[in-house]
Amino acid sequence: MASSLGSRLVACLLNVSEARSKDLVETVAKAALYDSKGVRREGTAVLNIFNDLDYNRSVITIVASIDSIREAVLSACERACGLIDMRTHTGVHPCMGAVDLVPIYPLGEEVGVEDCAQEARAVAQGLAERVQGTSFFLFGWADSPLQRGLAQRRKEMGWFKKTPDVPEIRPDVGPPPQKRFGLTGVGASPYVMNCNVTIDTQDITMGRSIAAAIRESTPGGLPGVQVLALPHEGAVEIACNVESVKGSPPGLVSGGEPWPSFFISGQQYCHAPASLITARVAELAARQGVGTKGTALVGFSPRECRGLAEFALSQGVAEFWRERRRIQM
Repeated sequence: MASSLGSRLVACLLNVSEARSKDLVETVAKAALYDSKGVRREGTAVLNIFNDLDYNRSVITIVASIDSIREAVLSACERACGLIDMRTHTGVHPCMGAVDLVPIYPLGEEVGVEDCAQEARAVAQGLAERVQGTSFFLFGWADSPLQRGLAQRRKEMGWFKKTPDVPEIRPDVGPPPQKRFGLTGVGASPYVMNCNVTIDTQDITMGRSIAAAIRESTPGGLPGVQVLALPHEGAVEIACNVESVKGSPPGLVSGGEPWPSFFISGQQYCHAPASLITARVAELAARQGVGTKGTALVGFSPRECRGLAEFALSQGVAEFWRERRRIQM
């Protein structure tokens, strides 16, 4: 694969409010890869589809060059809006939209976060025009000039409430939200990894205390970590959004693993490794006599995402999520 293409790569971790119909979610993923006549979009791949049945939420990892990402994401979102009806949605994970979240992240050195923000704003505007009645709030670099983070914007929109009053929300793009489509967050930032650690208890209060302890905003918390505790498959999941933070890695974590780092437009970023998050949750749970049941990475780390994107696109494997197990890399 030519280095010029790798240097212009971006990723969209598209969050849709459906997981119990695997065919529906794969139909949405394929809409990113093929046009209405079934012709494949060159230079686009879906690396992963992560389905969570309890949450009734799926994350589709779409990768493409910055020049191709808009149409791929727009087409996937348009298909999702036609297939998912929020009036009948149930799931334990907070959500507000049929397409709940559209974050776009730079992977290549020649792509800045501002470039991704421009594409994110274009996706919001384009989908508002293609699917009448869809509504959007902007976050991160797409929320110009304030650049409010996703957690702040979700709080402002009532995303964390048990039953948000969707029609009363004033979106950034589009009309007041309709109950069918709900409200979609669209934004751009340095890569955000999703890391979920399950603790072996049904005590949600304990889960929330652990979540609070590792949250970035807590003294002694982990930089870049935004976290919820949610009931999940008869236990409690500590669900973390792991934001990339500017600067060089702070050093080694327990066990000698360095914080992974990468560059965007010459600026170094790093992120807390999943091993550190897992160890911290396990330590806090053990103090209360509880063990952990496992860790799930929703998609990939930034470095893994770029490496797999380069491989999938160089080999012409559009539906990479299907082929990954049998491909020798």
